[in-house]
Amino acid sequence: MGKPHPIELRARVVAFVEEGNSHREAARHFRVSPRFVNNMVILKRASGALSPARQGHLGGGKLVGHEEWVRSRLAENGDLTLNELCVALAGRGVLVDRSTVSRLLHRLGLSHKKKPAGRRAVAAADRSRA
Repeated sequence: MGKPHPIELRARVVAFVEEGNSHREAARHFRVSPRFVNNMVILKRASGALSPARQGHLGGGKLVGHEEWVRSRLAENGDLTLNELCVALAGRGVLVDRSTVSRLLHRLGLSHKKKPAGRRAVAAADRSRA
């Protein structure tokens, strides 16, 4: 998601329009889209302020209340794959994609890998010597 335009630019655009210039002239002058100019003028009229709205989801995601359940499932059976976790969550009424479960595991500091990282590296090194 991109960053919102700075407050200074928003204020200059609205001031330019309030001086009597058209929205399209303001868009050309400040090198922004005409829609941005329209939105800033509407925002200024409606709220009196030009601060950008909050971006992103409020309150987290679909898995907010399921962190402990996922932890306990991985503690019971550490060989679960992302697909298996998705199916288990669907059984609980939560339909999520693999990437959502992967981000949750990363946030919790857990791994869905079946073998610890050190064991994989040692096994690969042993195979290359033989």
